[in-house]
Amino acid sequence: MSVPLARIPSIELLRGFVAVGRRMSITLAAQDLFLTQSAVSRQIHGLESALGIKLFERAHRAIHFTPEGERLFLVADSAMQQLQDTLGALQASRAGPRPVTLTASISFVGLWLLPRLPSFQQQHPEVEVRLSANNNIVDLRQEGLDMAIRYCAADAMPAGARRLFGETVFPVAHPSLGIARLDAPEIIARSVLLEFEGDTSPWWRWDAWLEMQGWAGVKPKGVIRFNLFDQMIHAAIAGQGIALGRSQFIRPMLSDGRLVRLATPRPGPSSNKLFCLLQRDPAPSAETQALIDWIIAEAQLTDALLEA
Repeated sequence: MSVPLARIPSIELLRGFVAVGRRMSITLAAQDLFLTQSAVSRQIHGLESALGIKLFERAHRAIHFTPEGERLFLVADSAMQQLQDTLGALQASRAGPRPVTLTASISFVGLWLLPRLPSFQQQHPEVEVRLSANNNIVDLRQEGLDMAIRYCAADAMPAGARRLFGETVFPVAHPSLGIARLDAPEIIARSVLLEFEGDTSPWWRWDAWLEMQGWAGVKPKGVIRFNLFDQMIHAAIAGQGIALGRSQFIRPMLSDGRLVRLATPRPGPSSNKLFCLLQRDPAPSAETQALIDWIIAEAQLTDALLEA
């Protein structure tokens, strides 16, 4: 006897179950679904609660089907594969290539990607790119996105991600402020400091920078705080104060004189974070692969210019 359609558990719960069953690993299933291990575990528990039966036996570092779980998996896996194949065929049959979708932070899109994108469009006029500038971390598969640029500590890169470049942070200002070096506390006392509040890491905090110069307690003329990095950089270009800039994003502004690097007597806090590229599919479309290859090549140039 079958159950009513309304009582079938949600596709999200069944998808998580099938992913775990295919891998026999919550960790690997989470990588396949671009979710956290805890999220996949919740899906399994949710499905077991909805059905009122246990689907997996959990042992130390291993899981196994219960008889009921194995019976359900044989049917659910076959149905899910048919669904995958049909959706793939429907998408492939659509007229024309679909856009390549990418999500990244607002500052990455605005300061690094967009200035370079015309080069990609000249090389690949047939590829339509759709950008989602968003500071939130989203599920690529659930949101239908091809790739994401993530910002994280080097030892916290998502599984399968590819390193693009790190970050080098130092003080910058517009030439109109008349500051060539930041080598005395008196300069701080008569200046307005622009501070990025979107990240609490020490290399983005002026108090940490001043302390490393031996100037702890020195009060600036004023402080303007920003929650978006690109807004702070635009304010610096407008001559509104001294900012802490990311070299990998502002090199064009340093090259054309819109900003100048202000040397300090001692190095400031160094960053352990980097930008990396995470793709949804191991074997992406030719259009998606073209954008991936281009971004990686541009990132290598970014690193090379920094070292030059």
